[in-house]
Amino acid sequence: MYKALIEDIFSDREEAEETTFPATDKDLLVLTEKFLGFEIPSKVFLQAIAIADYDGAGAFRYVDNYLTTLKNKKKLKHKKLLVLGASTKYDNN
Repeated sequence: MYKALIEDIFSDREEAEETTFPATDKDLLVLTEKFLGFEIPSKVFLQAIAIADYDGAGAFRYVDNYLTTLKNKKKLKHKKLLVLGASTKYDNN
């Protein structure tokens, strides 16, 4: 009885593993379009394509995470510029 329970536990774990699929040509096109409008290093683009070669969903997660980080950095730079602009205004008065 215990042996059957142990076998069931281990077989569930194997079934829970996620199966990965490479990206299709259409997926690669969509992935490339996500980068439009952003200045990115070629290294980042090539890394996304390399990931897509064996895991299409993983490549989309990589791109989304990179673009989110890039957008957050731009927001922080914009806020710093506003603060610097305000501080120089007070110095002139």
